[in-house]
Amino acid sequence: MNIRNIAIIAHVDHGKTTLVDKILHQANVFRANQESGELIMDSNDLERERGITIFSKNASVEYKGTKINVIDTPGHADFGGEVERVLKMADGVILLVDAFEGPMPQTRFVLQKALQLNLKPIVVINKVDKANCRPDEVHDAVFELFFNLDATEEQLNFPTFYGSGKNGWFNSSLEQSEDITPLMDGILEFVPEPKTPDGNLQMQITSLDYSSFLGRIAVGKVARASIEENQWIMLMQADGTNKKQKVRELYIFEALGKRRVTKVFAGDICAVVGIEDFNIGDTIADAEEPEALPVISVDEPTMNMLFGINNSPFYGKDGKFVTSRHLRDRLMKETEKNLALRVTDSENADSFMVYGRGILHLGILIETMRREGYELTVGQPQVIVKMVDGKKCEPYEILVVDVPQDFASKVIDLVTRRKGEMMIMETKGEMQHLEFEIPARGLIGLRTQMLTATAGEAVMAHRFNDYKPWKGAIPGRNNGVLIAKEAGTTTGYSLDKLQDRGSFFVDPGEEVYKGMIIGETNKPGDLVVNPNEGKKLTNMRASGTDGAANIAPKILMTLEECMEYIQHDECIEVTPNFIRMRKTILDEEERKRSAKGMKAEA
Repeated sequence: MNIRNIAIIAHVDHGKTTLVDKILHQANVFRANQESGELIMDSNDLERERGITIFSKNASVEYKGTKINVIDTPGHADFGGEVERVLKMADGVILLVDAFEGPMPQTRFVLQKALQLNLKPIVVINKVDKANCRPDEVHDAVFELFFNLDATEEQLNFPTFYGSGKNGWFNSSLEQSEDITPLMDGILEFVPEPKTPDGNLQMQITSLDYSSFLGRIAVGKVARASIEENQWIMLMQADGTNKKQKVRELYIFEALGKRRVTKVFAGDICAVVGIEDFNIGDTIADAEEPEALPVISVDEPTMNMLFGINNSPFYGKDGKFVTSRHLRDRLMKETEKNLALRVTDSENADSFMVYGRGILHLGILIETMRREGYELTVGQPQVIVKMVDGKKCEPYEILVVDVPQDFASKVIDLVTRRKGEMMIMETKGEMQHLEFEIPARGLIGLRTQMLTATAGEAVMAHRFNDYKPWKGAIPGRNNGVLIAKEAGTTTGYSLDKLQDRGSFFVDPGEEVYKGMIIGETNKPGDLVVNPNEGKKLTNMRASGTDGAANIAPKILMTLEECMEYIQHDECIEVTPNFIRMRKTILDEEERKRSAKGMKAEA
């Protein structure tokens, strides 16, 4: 049977998962009366809540007697590790670009990876139904991007399709067609069949699946020969060790599920059951004459955080897994399938250093763990510093901001204060398009400030650029925090009296403990307050109403916002139902002694 393997790559929100929906509908994967919903491939709860793709997934459709394996990939730079490894399974890519925004930073990042692997690109300009869209200008910008990335003659001669995923049509011209048939025909015409060189079995494991019945399942593309059930194979690992093992079961992808088969030929993507102790990047080879494929290389992490056990007075009240052994096992399990993540032991036995690609990458890991019932404490995110030619260097990122013209000056001011330098400024319709080079440290906490300053209008995107010399100190949070003086339950009477000191992260009636951060002050400098004081009652009848009715509602912060908010002497306590910020040292006197000691050292 003919096979085409295609990956869909694009920047966040340019419509990858919606396009996969349309391909599944076009190929009649669903019965006429079947309820399929939207964004079918985003099956994870977190993906549905946030409206983004986090994990890459496979589906396959049959069209005109050809099997098309479709791989949906995430668009955020933080999940670049997912994209880098799954591109190994594809022979062609659909590069999706928004007809208004044009190529964005992440478009460049994923396209570069695809071109390096010599994949055949098809460009799809999506959302041509948008007001003030500019498909022709975007087409020129994409060509320029290909040229700048040193594409070959053949790659520069890419076919282009226009359309709207939401309205369900794609065509080779700007004329509206009935459905996406022109694009499906284009896939058959322009994407090459998988190359299948002669030789013994070779298959690289590019992703992991897990089933409670079958255990860990290896997924990858058969590069050479064929693989059969009950066949003896050699598992060749990255460290050079070889293990002889047996294939128990084989599955191929069919529609949104898998189908069991006895044999899979070169060029098809399959799932292998029965192999133990494998890692992503290992090669499944012939048992008698094994030959390994080159290991998948993934870009280095740029950020680290300290994960520790929950040692607050409220530990163990909420979660199931609270010990350091639980935490260590869970983090090690995550590194098996999350290639861009690294975990090392720290000086303290109860905490671990976790390295990742960015705040979102680490935030999704913490969010997944708390939903599984873990309690943990996480510290402030730090960038990874390297010594290059004897100089202290830090990661720099390219930051792209699209913002209405009235707010452009505020954005430039915010970024330059954080040591960013402006590279490009141009007008796109009513929007101002700004590009900066900024130290990765400067991005921590920038999104919240930027959205506040631009009334929520700014669209931000960034990608890692290079390591460059250290830029010096970057100003952190301006205001101090309100800290609870002692444990207890907050009262409306007490919070009402403290309202002129700042804004609160707690409501009346919430449990707090000594050293917990309960709000932000109006001025620099931390303030220790007592939010638990009750109203002294007398036998006189009170005149007037109770002041507690006039308390402003608490400020709600997401996990990522908390990670960007805290400073070096603070941490976040994460449990299945609560996210609380606190000082690392809970006792006030000890904090003062520690701060004096640090000043003396400096």
